[in-house]
Amino acid sequence: MHTTTPRALPRRTLVTTGLAATGALGIAACTAPGSGDDSEAAASEDVPDKPSKPVEIAIFDVAGAQKELGPMIEKWAKDNSDVISKVSFESSDAPSLVGQVKPQVDSGRLEVDLVLTGNDGLSAGIGSKLWIPLVKNYGDRLGNQENYLDAAAAMQKLASGFGAVLSYYPSGPLLQYDPSKVDSPPKTPDDLLSWAKENPGKFGYARPANSGPGRTFLMGLPYLLKDKDPKDPENGWEKTWGYLAELGKYIDNYPSGTGQVISNMADGSWQMIPTTTGWDINPRATGQLPAEFDAAAFDDLTWVTDAHYAVVPTGQSTDKLSAILALLSGILTPEYNAMAYDEGYFYPGPAVEGATLDLAPKKSQQVVEKYGRDWYDDLIESAPQETPLEPDTLVKAFDRWDREVGSK
Repeated sequence: MHTTTPRALPRRTLVTTGLAATGALGIAACTAPGSGDDSEAAASEDVPDKPSKPVEIAIFDVAGAQKELGPMIEKWAKDNSDVISKVSFESSDAPSLVGQVKPQVDSGRLEVDLVLTGNDGLSAGIGSKLWIPLVKNYGDRLGNQENYLDAAAAMQKLASGFGAVLSYYPSGPLLQYDPSKVDSPPKTPDDLLSWAKENPGKFGYARPANSGPGRTFLMGLPYLLKDKDPKDPENGWEKTWGYLAELGKYIDNYPSGTGQVISNMADGSWQMIPTTTGWDINPRATGQLPAEFDAAAFDDLTWVTDAHYAVVPTGQSTDKLSAILALLSGILTPEYNAMAYDEGYFYPGPAVEGATLDLAPKKSQQVVEKYGRDWYDDLIESAPQETPLEPDTLVKAFDRWDREVGSK
């Protein structure tokens, strides 16, 4: 489930003209993938190899994915101007997705052509019958999926044929800290609890429902604590819920988003936070945090992975669908997918084999060289990786955290 990506504050922006928001804001009900309706999707043979003329593609981003995926999308469109004449982006959040896209699908008047989302928006749209079965129906048109990295392929399975993975990262949970205040970072959850007791009010994290690092920390603890069933927060997280309640005694507040967490670290209010590879690298690369801030991994870490998906609203014209399939196939080639390294905020980022750092833009290479960690790649290779909770299960975990941890 994606996704909060490293931005200082939540924002909603229209990056280029050509896309208007429609429909009232609504709360997306998360349901398990697999319940969508493919009756309105055009047959593959009815979708031309390329549109009759170049088309404009309006992209709706509810995962903070534009910063990472936008440049590769725009480059491919520029390199293939006979297919796509213009790309525009609009940003919002996953809970607003259904309320904004469903009226368009129901009326047959789409203003959104392509949606970038995490697992939350993907599943909510499946439950509301918003997406065409993109991979199920047109997988033969989406080249290079057979070359997905193993973890990206596992994330692809969660999409139940409706969404295509465009980028992936192992996420975390890791710890970030101020080395001038923290001499020896914790190696285990017990170490962290002891440090928090000794330094009350100096460790914290954001409400998991609104924060990528927060929910990665939440989903990663059951593996670190050897809980009964890390995939079952209702019946298998006895150690985790007890641990979070105890840890909470030494946390002053839970911010509503990761932006405030970064601010708390920047101004010295906090000295240590849970983080992910991207949230460690990007804020330091962009000057939001001091470059000298350090990061550490727990012993016996299990990575909880994350991904960005592309989905297409039901009712899309065959001309635009033709262009979208060509675009997605194009950016899943190593040449373009390597641009997912960006400024490190979804590190590494690429979803396919061969999209190596040497193919990334020079600026990305410089960011990784200066702000990356020399131990990241080895740990990504050696530590086990698990997919996040199914969206409906994660919603239950969020609800219990709100009641039993956040409210205290």
